[in-house]
Amino acid sequence: MSNIIVIYRSKYGSTKKYAEWLAEELSADLIETKKASIELIEKYDVVILGGGIYATGIAGISFLKKHYEKLKNKKLIVFAVGASPYDEKAMKALREHNLRSELSRIPVFYCRGAWNEGIMSWKDKVLCNLLKKAVAKKDPSTYEPWEAALMEAIGRSCDWTDKEYIKGIVEYVKVNIEL
Repeated sequence: MSNIIVIYRSKYGSTKKYAEWLAEELSADLIETKKASIELIEKYDVVILGGGIYATGIAGISFLKKHYEKLKNKKLIVFAVGASPYDEKAMKALREHNLRSELSRIPVFYCRGAWNEGIMSWKDKVLCNLLKKAVAKKDPSTYEPWEAALMEAIGRSCDWTDKEYIKGIVEYVKVNIEL
């Protein structure tokens, strides 16, 4: 019987929502990465880490990297949450940027999050506006999927969170991990 913990870092709430859904679905414990200690986490057989995507980085992934030596014999899973629709090319780049060398064997899943400029920090609003200006200079027919999603979401509040996105993670756990 495996014991599971979901650890997460959520800035605006989408990752927390997915983490809570996963914990409920898998009867797992749940904790924010900023409250987690390696002494607590290493007691589990399965560690699922979730974080939002910010400038190609997965929030909270530093916990996994910092403690990998103590966690490498655990079943590790990562899920990333972003505002863009799923894109294979973007996922490949995300994996390459965040999970190098030994960590590259860790399965990574994607869950679509939300977009709400009204709750963004000043810094995030400025960065998004700079990005919007850069993308707006391009021909819309050449947009990458994330660029099209950004241009569509600007000035709107959008919530794409959906329990459907955790199905792949739950199925992976059920098939690959003895529960």
